[in-house]
Amino acid sequence: MRTFERYLYRPVHPDEVLREFYFTRLAYSGHMYRGFAGSWSIDYPKADRQFMVGLKRLLDQLDAYDYDHALPATDPELFRFPFLYSVEVGYMALSPPEREALRRYLLAGGFWVIDDFWGSWEWANLERELSLLLPEYPIVEIPLDHPIFHCFYDVEEIIQVPNVGQGRYGGPTWEQDGFTPHVRGIFDEDGRLMVVINWNTDLGDAWEWAEDEWYPVRFSHYAYQMGVNFVVYAMSH
Repeated sequence: MRTFERYLYRPVHPDEVLREFYFTRLAYSGHMYRGFAGSWSIDYPKADRQFMVGLKRLLDQLDAYDYDHALPATDPELFRFPFLYSVEVGYMALSPPEREALRRYLLAGGFWVIDDFWGSWEWANLERELSLLLPEYPIVEIPLDHPIFHCFYDVEEIIQVPNVGQGRYGGPTWEQDGFTPHVRGIFDEDGRLMVVINWNTDLGDAWEWAEDEWYPVRFSHYAYQMGVNFVVYAMSH
């Protein structure tokens, strides 16, 4: 397995002035994905950077870090950054130290957004990982009247966002057997939303290719609305 350090593009330097918000991507251990052990880094860093461009334009009062920012779960600095993002978790395979650190992070108030994984096989892998990580908390559908869908934009419908290839050329929006998009979550005993799970959809590709004239605006518009709501919710709860 390759080391995380080869992929971490621009971690925060200790001498830098801390910003109010960092779009922090989780660098996790995983199974082989397309011939390499780096499924966490799919669409990185472009998707993260382009999302930050849109976020800062839409939330101009937010003191946000301009660059991509990826950290392993075991990095002690992770607890400084309450927002965490992950992709391709169908290939995630957390080590015991990663699992312990991520559990402490979430129970201490961290907020984790999961995105870009498809079908029943990848769901089964994530479900297994979450059952080891947070065994006492169930995974549930987040109802559309939950504040996370209305804290900045009013999202009235869950849209399936396709990958860039299928989006550009009008192909099917689904992959594998992931025909129906879901937004699921894990709440703690006090009702605090700790984990948001975007299954059978790819918000990250819509951020990454939002400037592409062939990628449908409908998908990128929705993806930015969802992403901004996630950030606003995380920063206000």
